[in-house]
Amino acid sequence: MALKNPETKDIKRLPEWLKRNVLLNEKSRNIYSLIKEFNLNTVCQSARCPNRDECFSSGTATFMILGNTCTRGCTFCSVPKGKPSELPNKLEPMNVATAAQIMNLKHIVITSVNRDDLPDQGSAHFAQTINELKNKTPNGLIEVLTPDFKGDRTCIKTVVDAGPDIYNHNLETVPRLYKTVRPGAIYERSLELLKYVKKLNEKIITKSGIMLGLGETYDEIKQVMHDLVEHNCDYLTLGQYMQPSINSISVKRYVLPEEFEDFKEVAYSTGFKKVFSGPLVRSSYHAEKLHNL
Repeated sequence: MALKNPETKDIKRLPEWLKRNVLLNEKSRNIYSLIKEFNLNTVCQSARCPNRDECFSSGTATFMILGNTCTRGCTFCSVPKGKPSELPNKLEPMNVATAAQIMNLKHIVITSVNRDDLPDQGSAHFAQTINELKNKTPNGLIEVLTPDFKGDRTCIKTVVDAGPDIYNHNLETVPRLYKTVRPGAIYERSLELLKYVKKLNEKIITKSGIMLGLGETYDEIKQVMHDLVEHNCDYLTLGQYMQPSINSISVKRYVLPEEFEDFKEVAYSTGFKKVFSGPLVRSSYHAEKLHNL
């Protein structure tokens, strides 16, 4: 597999398989209107996701709670960074649930910025959002994508006790690259979070994802897969890192589509229950489709 020696010069030109040309339609215009009407944030917009228009055009979106300013400094992400100027919006959980109800979502994904500035790091806000969603969309499947909560088990338990169906926490990259890609995070701490979720409630599906193209090696990716399975992770997503802004860390390599297919086979053989692997895959991209594989 070609990824065994991936260290190459930066490639500036976007390969054809990563180019998107999705036109706006009535559904996507309605999504934009709802987001504005209920004063909501989506990771689709804040993180400049290349799949944004496709998802909006199909009538779905990933809600991002707790504001639009992250207290961490991950170099792969374009979400604004700094010290948040406001406390969480108390109306946000209800607004998210109402928007999900209007959109008739069957699979609802909730993520957030890091809020290290808050005593509970926003965990109670997550729980309240889950509870509101259960009231407004009782037949909907709820997936959360949370920060690491600095490993605070009380915060993790607060979210788990609210009863999401899927608990996602992304490792993002291999441990060797954490200092440059995910400063402030600890690889082992993220693994332990996933294991603890399963310990608290074995019925909750655990999920994680990593980006490829940042300089990782084939063996390092295999080790991450092994570590995740050892920590009771059920689902895995694998996608191509794409530099979202000029200030973000650069792409070291564009991984070929056939390599993603190879990695899917490796992941299944490692022990994952479901795997979604492809250049444009993101942790919440077609989340419903992955769950229903």
